[in-house]
Amino acid sequence: MPELPEVETVVKGLAKKIKGKLIENALINRPDLRWPFPKGMKTRLEGKIILNIKRRSKYILINLSSNETMVMHLGMSGRVLIKNGEKVFRDPNFYWNKENFDKHDHVILTMKDGTTVVYNDPRRFGFIDLCDSDEIQNHRMLKTLGVEPLGNQFSAIYLAEMLRDSKSTIKASLLNQKYVCGLGNIYVCEALWRSGIIPTRLAGTISLDNLEKLVSAIRETLSEAIIAGGSSLKDFKNIEGNLGYFQHQFKVYNCEGMDCRTKSCQEKIKKINLAGRSTFYCDNCQQ
Repeated sequence: MPELPEVETVVKGLAKKIKGKLIENALINRPDLRWPFPKGMKTRLEGKIILNIKRRSKYILINLSSNETMVMHLGMSGRVLIKNGEKVFRDPNFYWNKENFDKHDHVILTMKDGTTVVYNDPRRFGFIDLCDSDEIQNHRMLKTLGVEPLGNQFSAIYLAEMLRDSKSTIKASLLNQKYVCGLGNIYVCEALWRSGIIPTRLAGTISLDNLEKLVSAIRETLSEAIIAGGSSLKDFKNIEGNLGYFQHQFKVYNCEGMDCRTKSCQEKIKKINLAGRSTFYCDNCQQ
């Protein structure tokens, strides 16, 4: 599933390509993804100007001139791709004749200038919804989210307060979106290695000094991943169909049996199942 860096990569790409443009045609090729599309979605999108595009956690938020926000989630295999100059999509009868589009292109938005946005999702675990922009913070998928890990509210003091009475491991706690949102398995494993904290450590037992290291490690890991365009392990591609490159910088994730990247360490990276996810770590460098 795309995590924060991958979604941020998509958001930045979309903002450059379609911010300020008018949606001339919305082609909806099925009634649902993970859940049914909102009623009247085609009509509610057509003729609207895209005012802004933002990210909240792992969700893409597209603000429209109708004072509605389109909430988009990529699920396990979702992609958002840009096709320039595909004005043929103004006539839906041409859709299946285009060789560079396939049966998993479930929603196609064509801008007035011909720029086309394609939502492709083979496994259909993602979703698209529409919400009153003034009520976006109360959307069912957003209202319980914690702070953003790259935002000013995220700090060691905040984590200490949230995790003070926790009986969960630090790995499970960081994956819990009500504490800090947008983090997933890849970047939690990487950040814990950088901070020297073992994933099985009980969250409530970590000192403030070590939480400071963890916060810094999370910020650094996410920032570097965004610069690299995210990680592409299975399905993720950016809006132009290109792969991310951060997987080439992994220190522990998916590195079972490899030498630890710490120069003075002679240990091999280990793998266990924790919080229902494959977890990679060095039991020498992480305590």
